[in-house]
Amino acid sequence: MAVVRETEGAEAEWGVYLINSKQVELKNVIVSSKGYGNLNDEEVKTSTLRHFFDEVKANSHQKVEKIMPDVFGLNNEYMLTFYIDGVIYDRKYIFVPDSVVEENLIQIPLIDRPGVLIK
Repeated sequence: MAVVRETEGAEAEWGVYLINSKQVELKNVIVSSKGYGNLNDEEVKTSTLRHFFDEVKANSHQKVEKIMPDVFGLNNEYMLTFYIDGVIYDRKYIFVPDSVVEENLIQIPLIDRPGVLIK
């Protein structure tokens, strides 16, 4: 999973992407996302969003959702469930508070834009 800066400037837009660097396609992909933590000494929880993709081809990427910079101070959790050759797999990815910052940006493979990647 990666949080990718899609545009430059003070009002930069960001997106969350599923990166499939495997040599096989992922089928029946479900991504659940939610944010939680403390902002300004107040407990915050975002809505849980669910996204479905029939397939994500080998060595490709799929945009999951847009993400607003004002939630970068929260834990942003993505639960990924998918099938490979009829076998179900799941993974959890958490972008911890303030991990999406300029000094952590790298060029994201397959997208070729700056962002933060969790493998």
